Amino acid sequence: MLTGDMLRRSADRFPNKPAVICGDQTLLYKELEAKSNQLAHALLGLGLGQGAKVAILSRNLPEYAITFFGTARTGFVLNNLSGLYTAEELAYAAEKTDIEALIFDGEFSERVGELLTMTSRIKHVIGFGDTDGIDAIRFDSFISNQPVEAPKVEQHPDDPFCMTYTGGTTGRPKGVLCSHRARAATAMTSMIDQMIDERDIVAVVTPFYHIAALHLTFQPAIIAGATSVLLPKWSPEAFVEATAEHKVSVAFMVPTQATKLLSDPCFDAEKLKSWTKGNFAGAPMPDWVQLELMRQLPNLMITQNYGQSEMGLIIILRHWYLPAKLGSVGRQATNMDVRVVHPDGTPVKPGETGEIICRGDNLMTEYYGDPEQTADFFKLGDGWGWSGDLATIDEDGFITLVDRSKDMIISGGENLFPKEIEVALYELAEVGECAVFGIPDDTWGEVPAAFIILKDGALLDEERVQEHCRKRLAKFKHPRLVRFVSDFPKTPIGKIQKNLLREEFWVGRDKRI
Repeated sequence: MLTGDMLRRSADRFPNKPAVICGDQTLLYKELEAKSNQLAHALLGLGLGQGAKVAILSRNLPEYAITFFGTARTGFVLNNLSGLYTAEELAYAAEKTDIEALIFDGEFSERVGELLTMTSRIKHVIGFGDTDGIDAIRFDSFISNQPVEAPKVEQHPDDPFCMTYTGGTTGRPKGVLCSHRARAATAMTSMIDQMIDERDIVAVVTPFYHIAALHLTFQPAIIAGATSVLLPKWSPEAFVEATAEHKVSVAFMVPTQATKLLSDPCFDAEKLKSWTKGNFAGAPMPDWVQLELMRQLPNLMITQNYGQSEMGLIIILRHWYLPAKLGSVGRQATNMDVRVVHPDGTPVKPGETGEIICRGDNLMTEYYGDPEQTADFFKLGDGWGWSGDLATIDEDGFITLVDRSKDMIISGGENLFPKEIEVALYELAEVGECAVFGIPDDTWGEVPAAFIILKDGALLDEERVQEHCRKRLAKFKHPRLVRFVSDFPKTPIGKIQKNLLREEFWVGRDKRI
């Protein structure tokens, strides 16, 4: 299925129904369809080649929805840039993934201004909101007077469609390139397994650059003919008030958001009574959070999801298995093949630890421009993708996460790799060696910790380390703990044993993730 066809079919069925609500703005399905087509024509008029990369940097706003479906009709690839990235990180993404056009929200004008001084790759800049100081085409002017009918562009479901970014083991973001087929498979699975239908009001509370918002929430809602309520900026109060006003029935959150919602004074079970379908992913969900949600909101059907940018949604734990299966992430999702295997690909026995692998239409095409990492992801062939997450599986097929075979840290639903932070720390002349790893945090799940060995005679304090990180890295990548040490435990070949450094922080916990 082509992405543009999803919107077209729902617009045919529900032309006068709200597709998107954001503050005082409402777009009917027929209006979202028309504006998306207008943007498609305008982008095609730029003269870009087939498969050109068009990026968006924005909050959850109607323009993002228009850009998502508009780009899908052009044969171009939509690069979803993280609003957390610094200008330097954005410039790296632009160069590494060949971005030629940028559509941006005026909220990010200062960062975009810095970005444009760092790269000459971006040839076309289109902005909306307050874009003062940026030489940009106005979004409304760009699409006005364009045809409202879909352009005639030959496309195939296996053509590249979109790119999201995930942390890189080399210290830089990797572009996860996916086809129309892959993201359609993810969205359809999400719609079916999360029971989203045309009656639902769906709150989009995680940022659109995140797979949870775009492909597990918004895209399924459009396929179903539901109405999406966009929250440009998440806060517990914003969610509670939006739910009360619009009678929100579906919301997808990362566990950190659920934790903050429960502990915020604005929590009001009466205002949240319409919320009946709660979907959670992005990090392991603490048992106490699930139990407290069940107690406070007895009508809320909690669904725990497991997935990755590279795989989409692949494992799901339905509400009727709670509380009996607390701690598990569930069974394989609809239309997926999921196994837990030994390094040679043979399935583990119940209770044994192995790596989660998946096969299906949902898998990414490649890490853009990185054949080595792509080959490692598909390392045993036969279409199986390797997650890097270690787990057990029981006799009934329920999977429980145990640890990661990779160094990746998941903090508040955001993926980050220690290598990127370490690269930044090594820019400090005083740093001789450093090791970054994840430690547990009750709010964020995990946060990065940095252990540093100084060069002989060097002086450095935590404030200077944090000041440097503030300049170089997105906020969620800043170390929450900095410790200066004299030595690291190492393997016989000299590799730092981060598992031993982590041990003191994870002792007494059943999971190391």
